[in-house]
Amino acid sequence: MKIKELRALADDKLVDLYEDTRQEIYKLRENHAIGELKDTSQIQKVRRLVARIRLIQRERELAAAPGAKGT
Repeated sequence: MKIKELRALADDKLVDLYEDTRQEIYKLRENHAIGELKDTSQIQKVRRLVARIRLIQRERELAAAPGAKGT
């Protein structure tokens, strides 16, 4: 997912997506450990998605904070 698509999502959808991607990372790591994972770059892609989600959540958290400057 692109960052623009993630920014368009509501907060609750972001939380759900974050939980799903964290579970996906766990499954990918598990498959990699037992030798069933064919595309190892998938782990990195999912980790980057998690980072993007956390970035947007933090931006929204800071924007909602008292005394936050509007951007």
